[in-house]
Amino acid sequence: MNRIDKKFSDLKKRKKKAFIAFLTAGYPDFSKTEQLVLEFEKNGADIIELGIPFSDPIADGPVIQKASFEALKKGATLKKAFDLVTRLRRKTQIPLVFMSYFNPVLSYGLSRFVKDALRSGLDAVIIPDLPPEEEKLFAQEVSRCGLARILFIAPTTTLARAEKIARQAKGFIYFVSLTGTTGQRRQLPPELKGQLQRVKKNSHEIPVCAGFGVSSSDQVRFIAAYCDGVIVGSAIVKKISEKCGHADMVRSVGLFVKHLKGDI
Repeated sequence: MNRIDKKFSDLKKRKKKAFIAFLTAGYPDFSKTEQLVLEFEKNGADIIELGIPFSDPIADGPVIQKASFEALKKGATLKKAFDLVTRLRRKTQIPLVFMSYFNPVLSYGLSRFVKDALRSGLDAVIIPDLPPEEEKLFAQEVSRCGLARILFIAPTTTLARAEKIARQAKGFIYFVSLTGTTGQRRQLPPELKGQLQRVKKNSHEIPVCAGFGVSSSDQVRFIAAYCDGVIVGSAIVKKISEKCGHADMVRSVGLFVKHLKGDI
């Protein structure tokens, strides 16, 4: 049982839901990213999603785009992200997930990527621009080492395709709670409840977690009632941006994560 499966098993026994916090790896720098991961765990985060900075993040809104740009300016690379995971594994066993577009992975080399993922202690990878129909070679590589492939289901996904994705997914299914890019929303779509219920019904026992647009503790509680976990990204990255340069940045953002999670 890998760390992600164990986490969801433990949460289920305690009748709790997963809170998944997103960070842009290398923003504001890799040292701070490492500190934030540990602080988030201390404040209740169950899984950490590390975004790999990329020049053309087509699924991300302006907040995460800006963070990626700033990280790239400071020399962020996929290799440095793997080094970060290696350092974190000396201090924590919290599940760690990479969210990367396929270009950096392909440029790095599929075999090298899988080898370094295994060596560093990475648990899973999310690649938003690599649909299941086109991931055969990548899927073969990651399956050899037990790295989980987290796949997306969107509001526009047909039921037949959603069932196919659920059968292929490992770790958890990432349900995109709205059409469009990442970013904070004051209101979530009114049809979200029904969509989550349908996905859960056909998930083949794979946990379902929802993200995109989640920005408040009320929204976290609402979503958590209908699935297995909630993913928050832009709201956290925005808070980091606001607190950059402040001596208490790590502690302040950690407390923000604690507030977002609440008692789910």
